[in-house]
Amino acid sequence: MEVVLSKLRNYFSLVGIAGVVIALDQWTKYLVRLGLEEGASWSPYDWLMPYARIIHWTNTGAAFGLFKSGGLVITVIAILVSLAILYYFPRIPSAQVALRLAMAMQLGGAMGNLIDRLIHGTVTDFISVGSFPVFNVADACISIGVAILVAAMWIEERRERSKEVEEHATIQSNAGVGVPEGERLTE
Repeated sequence: MEVVLSKLRNYFSLVGIAGVVIALDQWTKYLVRLGLEEGASWSPYDWLMPYARIIHWTNTGAAFGLFKSGGLVITVIAILVSLAILYYFPRIPSAQVALRLAMAMQLGGAMGNLIDRLIHGTVTDFISVGSFPVFNVADACISIGVAILVAAMWIEERRERSKEVEEHATIQSNAGVGVPEGERLTE
């Protein structure tokens, strides 16, 4: 029974975070589709327009307008990534919070854009900063999730290496390696 409750808690956190991402993504896209005609842009201040603006843009490709003709392939990839996250998420130790957060953000982002593809046939993008490609909340969450994932994996790898070095030094110290004859531990 405890195992079942643990798995339910795991999935509850995953679905909770991903659900917030999906809701925020879909709400912001809805507001853009409702308030701006496609191709139109808006900024609260004229002087800000060259640097940051909201622009109603549609995208048939991947994040940031990449692979414009790959809509079907990207849809299949989004489904496969989502299924992989659902499969692997409960296998991640609960102490690895950053890794869990990264996966939840990626799931929410993938599902947010997948919903657009399935309902509208394209993804609504609207955040435009400088000359950077136009993106949306889902794209941002996927990118931030990947950055957190890479950072968490790097930190974990460094932690493991440090632990191995420490264990190796302890073994050498206990074996008397590099210790003068009179100071070695005896059994």
